[in-house]
Amino acid sequence: MSTAAVQQGTKWWSGGKSPFNASYGKVMMWYFLMSDAFTFGAFLISYGTIRFSVNEWADPNMVFNAFPFAGHANLPLAFVSLMTFILIASSVTMVLAVHEGHNMNRKGVEKYMLWTIIGGIAFLSCQAWEWTHLLTGEHIAMLGDGTLSVLPTTVKSNPFGTPLGHEAMIAALQNTPKEQLASIAATIHVAGETHNVAAMSNGELIKFIEASGIHANNAGPIAFGGYFFGITGFHGFHVLSGVVINIIMYIKTKMQHFDQRGHYEMIEKAGLYWHFVDLVWVFVFLCFYLI
Repeated sequence: MSTAAVQQGTKWWSGGKSPFNASYGKVMMWYFLMSDAFTFGAFLISYGTIRFSVNEWADPNMVFNAFPFAGHANLPLAFVSLMTFILIASSVTMVLAVHEGHNMNRKGVEKYMLWTIIGGIAFLSCQAWEWTHLLTGEHIAMLGDGTLSVLPTTVKSNPFGTPLGHEAMIAALQNTPKEQLASIAATIHVAGETHNVAAMSNGELIKFIEASGIHANNAGPIAFGGYFFGITGFHGFHVLSGVVINIIMYIKTKMQHFDQRGHYEMIEKAGLYWHFVDLVWVFVFLCFYLI
């Protein structure tokens, strides 16, 4: 092989900016994000497989209808919309931080990195409230005879993992306003017969539940809760990791480490990770909160 060919090969494959016009660090970050995307993809595909293979499933409009300090106001998906806005806004501030880094503006990087960190902490705080409320508040559980479509009702317990017997079911029905029952339930099918639940009084509904032998079908809610806490927890761990990384980047910026290097590429790599976390949330939001 000629010397010219060796030099040409060295130019393209010895690292640096070639052949992808990106540094080694950024290329490795893309590889990591690609592998992480496969992990999230596997989780969501598994969730979708279970979601569409069972008859009973939690209604997102009824499960995610609470808002902090709003009492018992029915606000479907309002809180998760706020969480999504916070995360997207933090992604915007990260873009601005990277832009300031390209301009070698240390003060600008510090400002926008700080806003990004605040956004990440705010999102994690919202997620902590949501998890706490889901475990201790009032939500919709799916009730059924084990095989057929069933009646949703408000249950003051954890619908994701606690089996609901006759006594707990009746207690829940007694504490459910008639207006709410009528708004979330129309009919229930038992032994091939259709019953108009909305036309029943609470007393009639309780007698019907007792006579028909309907029990809580916890297969759907347990699967929903397992996947919900598992996948949102895995994503939340990524957000927490991103916040820690961003704090480190903020400290290094404050100490002028990147000015000494002559570039802010580390901010850009942290930005790639943060945008990935934001993108994954879009799919989590779609799967759990909208479908």
